Amino acid sequence: MNELAAEAGITVRTLRFYRERKLLPPPRREGRIAWYDEHHLARLRTITALLERGHTLNAIADLTDAFESGRDVGEILGLAGAPTEETPVRLTPEELADYFEGEVTTENLQAALDLGYIGTDGDEIVHISRRLLDVSAALVHEGVPLAEVLSAGRRVREHADAMAELFLDILHSHAPESDPGKLRPLAKAVVEAELSLAMDRRLGAP
Repeated sequence: MNELAAEAGITVRTLRFYRERKLLPPPRREGRIAWYDEHHLARLRTITALLERGHTLNAIADLTDAFESGRDVGEILGLAGAPTEETPVRLTPEELADYFEGEVTTENLQAALDLGYIGTDGDEIVHISRRLLDVSAALVHEGVPLAEVLSAGRRVREHADAMAELFLDILHSHAPESDPGKLRPLAKAVVEAELSLAMDRRLGAP
């Protein structure tokens, strides 16, 4: 415990307090010896970083519970099955907090976990799409609450699933021998053009 506290730059008293608050998982025990490892050190550094960013210990405990209940990123990516054009992004909890300053609440974290936007890999968080991460952060920086961004993401997901099913049904019905991979850029072009035209109509409406 003394070694862990020194490595983390905190006092043993603070470390005991974190353990009592269940912010730190119990050590591995061999008889009377308690062994801490790099995961305990990573957790302590995360706690310190989040405290510096204005999170309370109660909020950190709630975030930790949500984080530990999240699905492993391998499970999320495995559910997708097919190859993806998206680039996953690895983040520490404090880096995620920096992306969405003041908006990483337990509710928002749980919503992102439920959507499958993020998963866990040891002590890291993995966002499944660099593009979605950057766009979400840009919307938040424009003043849109992260909760609204995630709610919109859920609605867009429903429409996107329906559009993907539409295009795949067309392909299976009329060109069953075609490579589905060739359909992806064509479908994306149709959707992007239609969305652009829809924005034009609404922005130009009186």
